[in-house]
Amino acid sequence: MTAVILNLDTVNLTDEQFYRLCQVNQDWQLERTAKEELIVMPPVGGISGNREADFIIDLGLWNRQTGLGKVFSSSTIFRLPKGGDRSPDAAWISLTRWQSLSRQEQEKFPPICPDFVIELRSRTDSLETLQTKMTSDPAPSHGARERARMQEYLNSGLRLGWLINPQQQQVEIYRQNQPVEIKTLPTDLSGEDILPGFSLSLSPFESN
Repeated sequence: MTAVILNLDTVNLTDEQFYRLCQVNQDWQLERTAKEELIVMPPVGGISGNREADFIIDLGLWNRQTGLGKVFSSSTIFRLPKGGDRSPDAAWISLTRWQSLSRQEQEKFPPICPDFVIELRSRTDSLETLQTKMTSDPAPSHGARERARMQEYLNSGLRLGWLINPQQQQVEIYRQNQPVEIKTLPTDLSGEDILPGFSLSLSPFESN
């Protein structure tokens, strides 16, 4: 089953109403775009869920050693300052920025953009839905919706993002004010100065 997109343009759904909507529909992953679209996504399958868990473990082990920030799973929805309520597959926020939020802000949908995100394309994801989270000038050949998603992160202050695409055996790397960098698997990814010392080695994915 693929995602369902509903237009909320004239509905005027408030942040509190969206939060309550998510609480009473916990079997579904809900997101809201900056263009006031409600995205209803089914749970991921076993292969994608396992890959996602591996990335979170790698990120979490690095963060436990450094203590530099907080790691979040795909269950966390971030209320992006420039619009959109998004839940990346894995996310990291520096400790200083996280501690700047109140306890109530931390408990609900944090009104903050992660410093770093990982998005993993599953078999049922359209590439457009994921790329739409990260770039500002969508290339027609790659699909506008996924790039717009990545653009929402960048607009709200994302410093580094990895869009991992097992189907095309590649990774797209997003940074502020820079063109998208594409790496073909196998490859080694660096956390650069955002996540100092963090690296991830990616081998080619088995077809699924």
